[in-house]
Amino acid sequence: MDALSSIPMGLGASLRAGGMLPPLAEPRNLQPSGPIEIAPSNPEISLPGIGKVGSGRSFDNVLGELVKDVNAKQIEAGSQVRAMLSGEEIPLHRVMIATEEASVSFQLMVEVRNKLLEAYQELMRMQV
Repeated sequence: MDALSSIPMGLGASLRAGGMLPPLAEPRNLQPSGPIEIAPSNPEISLPGIGKVGSGRSFDNVLGELVKDVNAKQIEAGSQVRAMLSGEEIPLHRVMIATEEASVSFQLMVEVRNKLLEAYQELMRMQV
């Protein structure tokens, strides 16, 4: 019995006959020869803009760093805009990249806040 024989209405045979699927080999014994070892996942994950998130850092520290990074990008974008408007030789594309990066990071922070607020509200609605 092959894998396609369980498909209803003989669809497996018609697909194989139509040349869409190659003929299947004889079923093999897929039992593991020994115990299966699963490597533990890496507890420390590196996120761009946040750094390493792992066992040694608390949730509020990660969120605090996220807010600080967003604030730094906003300040940098503002200073580049002011510098360009005052006549310094800063290429326009660098100013636009900085302002868009600040905007996207702020939007990400707002969405993270919204998701956290939704999760908190869902927890408060749960009956104990």
